[in-house]
Amino acid sequence: QVHLVESGGGLVQPGGSLRLSCAASGFTFSMYDMNWYRQAPGKEREPVASITSGGGSTNYADAVKGRFTISRDNAKNTVYLQMNSLKPKDTAVYYCNAVRRRSGRDRDYWGQGTQVTVFS
Repeated sequence: QVHLVESGGGLVQPGGSLRLSCAASGFTFSMYDMNWYRQAPGKEREPVASITSGGGSTNYADAVKGRFTISRDNAKNTVYLQMNSLKPKDTAVYYCNAVRRRSGRDRDYWGQGTQVTVFS
């Protein structure tokens, strides 16, 4: 039974910080690249940040570059998203995603999401 459980969302004022966590179970976490996506009301889901399976490489959407940091602890089967200098436009449901791309047999798992609200 695969589970991805996000936590750490909440309400924060502009300029504030929040750290999201995603705890994984039911699969070999260290073999999967991990991603954070977000979806604002009335908008399509968009990628926010990604990290390779060993944690050696990261990528960020332009909208969050310099403000957000993705990291992972494979010993704890957990990926994190540190969010600083938050803006109202960051308000969204944030989703944790695990992906393993192999020829003919990709695997892709999603968490339930956690709400982040930035209010002024």
